[in-house]
Amino acid sequence: MTDPANTSVINFGAGPAKIPQEVLKNVQRELLSYANTKISILELSHRSNDFKKIIDDAQASVRDLLNIPDNYKVLFMQGGGTGLFAAVPLNLMYKSGTADYLVTGSWSAKAAKEAGKYGKVNLVLPKQSKYTEIPDPSTWNLDPNAAYVYYCDNETVHGVEFNYIPETNGVPLVADMSSNILSRPFDISKFAVIFAGAQKNIGPAGVTLVIVRDDVLGNAMSVCPTIFDFSVMANDNSVHNTPPTFQIYVMGRVFDWIKRNGGVEGMEKLANLKSKVIYDIIEESKGFYTCPVRRDVRSRMNIPFRIGNNDEELEQEFLSGAVARGMLQLKGHRSVGGIRASLYNAVTEEDTQTLASYMRWFYQVHRE
Repeated sequence: MTDPANTSVINFGAGPAKIPQEVLKNVQRELLSYANTKISILELSHRSNDFKKIIDDAQASVRDLLNIPDNYKVLFMQGGGTGLFAAVPLNLMYKSGTADYLVTGSWSAKAAKEAGKYGKVNLVLPKQSKYTEIPDPSTWNLDPNAAYVYYCDNETVHGVEFNYIPETNGVPLVADMSSNILSRPFDISKFAVIFAGAQKNIGPAGVTLVIVRDDVLGNAMSVCPTIFDFSVMANDNSVHNTPPTFQIYVMGRVFDWIKRNGGVEGMEKLANLKSKVIYDIIEESKGFYTCPVRRDVRSRMNIPFRIGNNDEELEQEFLSGAVARGMLQLKGHRSVGGIRASLYNAVTEEDTQTLASYMRWFYQVHRE
């Protein structure tokens, strides 16, 4: 019988995504008995000093990695990105009943729809039939009286990524960075709120990293569930209720792994290298592989592409061959089809070259 631990596969999934092998091995060693507690990390009390150290260390690590100023709180919340779609308006619509939303893909569209339950949503961008570009800022319809401006920094489904921070002329800026957090440095001080579901780039599903500037705390709507009140969570250091203890522990280990591997700058260098390898193959394939996204906004994290003029039969053959070679979860999102390679921080250069070699071979076999 084959030992599953010795079976090598590569997870190219959009989430839950690959976690660094080094981190998984460390977790495995500590799973039955964490530190000196003699109990599993899964059983550790969230009120214990041992867990307080885990959460404090994780917060300190991410502060160091992103150079988070002292006037920001670092929270670990539940509900995922979808929960934060509601939490953001529930906490920030106090200044105005209107919020600006830049809709550049499925996730920002869903966020805008959710916010519409709690106030008026102003759609900043011209309506798009397909999410393949980010319209020029000169075409944006920003409301100077909006409570905040919201955008998704990297659209996981459609593979659209901002390569700049939007200018809001003083209106608080909110960003969903679920799928590209810790993949490049950026100026935290330009944001009021940043959130990121862990399951793509920084850990297992079940915890969301939230970074909140102090001046927007304490104004949640009366209907806001306590568990989504940023101020309550900040005052209780993310342990108002039982938090996702195991997920926070693993996320802290991932933060430490990033620090040992060049920090955010190291992750950026690797992300640029990996994505260039795949995009170069697409561009050099003479139309056999095609990426619908405009070149200047192509994601470094999620690369969607089609094969043979959207030949679904050929794409299925590609996917079956990839699975047979140990490359998993390359199927595109159900709403767009095709192929999608997610190259998050834990995906190595070697992993990427394995996919690249297969893409070259498949092209040679099937080109006309």
